[in-house]
Amino acid sequence: MTKNEFVQPLNPKVTSLAADGLIGFQKKVRDIPDLLRLTFGEPGFNVDDAIKDAVISSIANDNSHYSDAQGERDLRQAAVKYYASRYNLPFEREDNVIVTVGASEAINVIFMTLLNENEGLIIPEPAYTPYTASLDLAHGKKITINTRPTDFKLTPELVAEAVEQANVPVKAILFNYPSNPTGVTYTREELQALADVFKRYHLWVISDEIYAQLTYDQAHVSLSSLLPEQSILMTGLSKSHAMTGYRIGFIIANQAFIDEAQKVHQALTFALPKFIQDGATVALTTAADVADDMRDVYKKRRDWLVPHLEELGFEVVNPEGAFYIFAKIPDDMGHDSEAFALDLAENGHVAVIPGSAFSEYTPEYIRISYAASDEDLQEAVRRMQAFFAAKRANVNV
Repeated sequence: MTKNEFVQPLNPKVTSLAADGLIGFQKKVRDIPDLLRLTFGEPGFNVDDAIKDAVISSIANDNSHYSDAQGERDLRQAAVKYYASRYNLPFEREDNVIVTVGASEAINVIFMTLLNENEGLIIPEPAYTPYTASLDLAHGKKITINTRPTDFKLTPELVAEAVEQANVPVKAILFNYPSNPTGVTYTREELQALADVFKRYHLWVISDEIYAQLTYDQAHVSLSSLLPEQSILMTGLSKSHAMTGYRIGFIIANQAFIDEAQKVHQALTFALPKFIQDGATVALTTAADVADDMRDVYKKRRDWLVPHLEELGFEVVNPEGAFYIFAKIPDDMGHDSEAFALDLAENGHVAVIPGSAFSEYTPEYIRISYAASDEDLQEAVRRMQAFFAAKRANVNV
């Protein structure tokens, strides 16, 4: 057999995966010159010096060997103490924690541990797009809930309807709040009502609370404090401590689940570098409060940016957390977020993410990240004002 005759196929589960909408759009605009990027959820802050010093010291001390596969005990102890004290979690032992390669690995570990083939996972939309690819790889089935009619909030009625109308057994729900891309979050009363319906239908709750520390106008309440035996908390340090490149995530749950999930984690990753975990331990102890300072800055940026977007004609979903604005394109700018975002990038030199990347239900929305600097946000608004003025002038000629 010659090289050109080799025809062994690749895994169809992989080859049939849809391209990631977030990354795909950024590839389309990456070569546009002088482009202001309000796209990825990349905190516009540097890592705290105490964290960097801990990593440098750990490397100097030759901490280059295998670490504990579940995560270094010091880090797991710091994590369980940090999250329990802030969110009243019932978990108190380091054995309730797995340290993962960011929330991305955590998603895959949880899905693979929970789901049998063709079991259903409810995903309220719009939603972070990699959830779907990870679910496909775990051989689960997505059950979508459209939250647009309820102002992008999940309700007990929507959950009950999804479970009762599903044509596959429903095992779990993935619940992300504050939400990416909308920034909405929930009161204690709203969460208790949801917890009641999750309990009624015996659903595992995968609670993605990666933006918990960036909740603005109310205290964040963790579902793990309301429904500890059914909830799996997924979080990490990328957003709270601007440590996206360090890839530190956590799964926090009851002991029985953690023991089984650890088998998957070991198969996928085995262990993270110890020097990065040493930095993460400092993040949760010495530098535990840095997220509070960042949250205050993000809130000021939100409060400045929302009215400027509304003046341009956007219909804005006012974010209560995270650092995204989800906004409906003005009617005179069309209803195709992909076309609008490309036009804005090519002719306005501002990059945003089309709402179609997050759901088929939001084709005329865009997501704007205000994690960028104040200066970049101000320049982006100036460019958008000029772009809109030129488009509207051409229409009126």
